[in-house]
Amino acid sequence: MADDVFKALADPTRRIILDELTEKSGQTLFEICSRLSMRHRLGISRQAVSQHLAVLEGAGLVETRREGRYKFHDLNTAPLRLISERWLVADAPEPEESTP
Repeated sequence: MADDVFKALADPTRRIILDELTEKSGQTLFEICSRLSMRHRLGISRQAVSQHLAVLEGAGLVETRREGRYKFHDLNTAPLRLISERWLVADAPEPEESTP
């Protein structure tokens, strides 16, 4: 699972999409495309954004829900927490600096 998260985060466009979902969760594909175009000047097709969202969803970073004919995309930070907790050690001593 961590491999999928790192792969998803490797692309700058996907990171921008996550930034937008952080600011406003529950966006439709149209809203995301509009924000990418207007705020970030990205000339990217709806199909390309949809493919980026599929990668993010596959990594568990985006969840989708349908309401009628609309599909909403929500940010899910759980995979990020799992990765960050993997290497964090509670109350670990500070590493000592080596001197030559």
